[in-house]
Amino acid sequence: MIIDIVKVFLPAVGAFILGILFTPLLTNFLYSHKMWKKRGGKTALDGTEAKIFNQLHKEKEVNTPRMGGIIIWFSVATIIIGIWLVSQFFPSEIMVKLDFLSRNQTWLPLATLIIGALAGLIDDYLEIRDPKTDKGKTGGLPLKKRLIIVSVIALAVAFWFYIKLDVTGIGLPFTNTFGRGELYLGPIFIVLFLLTALFIYAGGVIDGLDGLAGGVFSTMFAAYGGIAFYQQQIDLAAFCATVAGGILAFLWFNIPPARFYMSETGTMGLTLTLTVVAFMTDTLGGGYGLLVLPVIALPLVITVLSNIIQIFSKKFRGKKVFLVAPLHHHFEAIGWPAYKVTMRYWIFSLVAAILGITLALIG
Repeated sequence: MIIDIVKVFLPAVGAFILGILFTPLLTNFLYSHKMWKKRGGKTALDGTEAKIFNQLHKEKEVNTPRMGGIIIWFSVATIIIGIWLVSQFFPSEIMVKLDFLSRNQTWLPLATLIIGALAGLIDDYLEIRDPKTDKGKTGGLPLKKRLIIVSVIALAVAFWFYIKLDVTGIGLPFTNTFGRGELYLGPIFIVLFLLTALFIYAGGVIDGLDGLAGGVFSTMFAAYGGIAFYQQQIDLAAFCATVAGGILAFLWFNIPPARFYMSETGTMGLTLTLTVVAFMTDTLGGGYGLLVLPVIALPLVITVLSNIIQIFSKKFRGKKVFLVAPLHHHFEAIGWPAYKVTMRYWIFSLVAAILGITLALIG
């Protein structure tokens, strides 16, 4: 038990410390190369100008670098691979026990994190292009192309679950003589995984206020780390804790005023990885990781739903429900200071995570 606890928490602390130490180097690079948007402002999902958002954030967008999410996946990958290398070349008893890079628990989420982050990094690079030197081109990948990228990655992972890991359903509580049951889905499982990944990725737009995304994502991964630990998936628990540690290192520098934004290289990798972790703590762990995902990730769910409600209301009713979507910007628009929105989201995220863990354990 003690070695398991150390195995989970030590890498998390390591990722946090490494992220803190790496940040000055990244900061110097981002600012010296002016890695921020050259033109401020956004358009709404329906193609119209996001006037209220631009009034609140347009000026800051052109002075704050993107790509801050590099801190997260760099520190996580370095710690995980570093411990594995030490255990291979200096195979002491303690290092072998601390190694949590395992084929059955951490290869898949780690690969998803890195691939998703690198794909997001491409979008970030395109986002910060200077129209003066890039033949007038500016802006990142269109939403449709980003959704295609996310879909391709999600489908690859879904097929891995379905074919390699033989996962064909999801766990359901109280369906097998008041015990644990399973809903068989067959090939529909692949569709479910894809839709879940796209929905959670859509919630990545929560990265819109200083400190908001970092606090929410660190809480969600910590919650799944607790669920994985309860399921005795210790390597997966250590992975989740390490991700949370890396996110906290990012958050240290992202609290108001933000030194940089997480942007796509953070949100794309983290949302895809969160989906993978949710499914790994489901039938593979003998639990209900997917069913509690809407609870643990409730801030992301609300973010997506607020966008959907706004779009449909403008299309069919001809007027908006919120002053601006997603919801956290609506709170800004009605006069809440950004730091108050962020901190209340942190509290809300923590409560949702506690509820999600409780439901996962008693289901």
